[in-house]
Amino acid sequence: MSERLPAIKVLLMPKDTNALGTIFGGVILAHIDLASAVEARKHAQRRYVTRAMREVEFHEPVFVGDVVNFFAETTRIGRTSITVRVTVECERWGGGDGERVKVTEAEVVLVAVDEHGRPTPIRE
Repeated sequence: MSERLPAIKVLLMPKDTNALGTIFGGVILAHIDLASAVEARKHAQRRYVTRAMREVEFHEPVFVGDVVNFFAETTRIGRTSITVRVTVECERWGGGDGERVKVTEAEVVLVAVDEHGRPTPIRE
């Protein structure tokens, strides 16, 4: 059985923390956005903008020193949009043993746009 490969993998640092000392949720959301764009570009070399990010619910906190994996999977390709499911898991290395924990997941809808920012077909 082959191991899943993340679209992106990030080591989060103290600059990414919130007032409680855990990783700020907005940092995770930004990386979800990036991971979805990496996945979309596998299907077509287009410019993409994020139209929607659906149902992001955090199940576990992320701590400084955790390695965070963003796994992306395309679930739908329309005429001008792509829907990508991003699953976020962290590896607890900050004093832990590398335990993997599911943090959240999100469905991201991206729209292919032309040089004027107008929707454009993904495939010719």
